[in-house]
Amino acid sequence: MNVFTEEQEALVNSSWEAFKKNIPQLSILFYTLILEKVPDAKDMFSFLKSFDGIPHNNSTLEAHAELIFEMTRDSAVQLRTKGKVDVADDVTLEYLGSVHVQKGVIDLHFM
Repeated sequence: MNVFTEEQEALVNSSWEAFKKNIPQLSILFYTLILEKVPDAKDMFSFLKSFDGIPHNNSTLEAHAELIFEMTRDSAVQLRTKGKVDVADDVTLEYLGSVHVQKGVIDLHFM
């Protein structure tokens, strides 16, 4: 049984394609929106800690946002085809979970 529809996968894929075309600006927007909703989240990101606001032209910030969006796209594809998600080759769910626990991420932060 598929838990993700073809339409949902297509929406995620089209969002990924749009994101790839403008990673620098959309990365800044992504983190700006996060910090507007949860200002305390700033301390959870090493590449944001020493800045007032969101740094522009920050390759670490851009790479992190790109990774998140790419993992989202890959997860959508996997949900549609396999009904489950296997994280990237060099990243495990246990590792991602441990980093989020270490940083103090709670369910509310994902909203």
